[in-house]
Amino acid sequence: MNRRSNVRISVFDDLQSLSQSAAELFQSLSRSSIGAKGRFAVALSGGTTPRLLYTLLGASPYQNTIEWHSIHLFWADERCVPADDPASNYKLVRDTLLKKITIPEENVHHVHGETDPELAAHAYEQDIKAFYGTVAIPIFDLIILGIGADGHTASIFPGSPTVPESARVAVPVYLEKPQVNRVTITISVINHASNVLFLVAGKAKTNVLQNILYGGNPKAYPAGLVSTENGTVTWFIDREAAGK
Repeated sequence: MNRRSNVRISVFDDLQSLSQSAAELFQSLSRSSIGAKGRFAVALSGGTTPRLLYTLLGASPYQNTIEWHSIHLFWADERCVPADDPASNYKLVRDTLLKKITIPEENVHHVHGETDPELAAHAYEQDIKAFYGTVAIPIFDLIILGIGADGHTASIFPGSPTVPESARVAVPVYLEKPQVNRVTITISVINHASNVLFLVAGKAKTNVLQNILYGGNPKAYPAGLVSTENGTVTWFIDREAAGK
């Protein structure tokens, strides 16, 4: 437990045990949410770290014991590439999870990255708002995030104009070539979530974790700005990333 009462930090021996615990938490939170209000809305992230989590969720026992028909899947961010592009976060989830479970098509709310970034962001924002109705800022039951060695999370990078954005739900992110433009939900949306789960693995994350969690200037990093107003932020870290 961190010095802030709503921040929980767990260190695991390896990515396997980290991912197993993340799958158990996913199932537990989904059961609680579905029991309370009949649905569970979660925003997923891409990258190498969550791949094993999605693979576990798409296999026994979670494949059959999670109530997928009551779960709505969104994405925390997406690259502006076609859905079958290897860089697509949607493709990652589709190949590891969606192909393995029975979930209604209308429960899968992904970003259409093949279109113009601004158009894709606007369409995604409208999709989220339609799902949540009149709520000004959507309250996701769970947002799964990673963190880059530079402290970025979702597609919110240090120094980006998207960092202070508070009026919009989803925004375009324009990057210099050869990087690919993206769409991301905003820090404001992340900080309204009931639960945020960071999955962090590898030595490259050690220094930024040290600065965000235990010293330095955490607000210099987008990931360090994550602090839910009425929820819980959980950090699942492997031993390599937790070197300091």
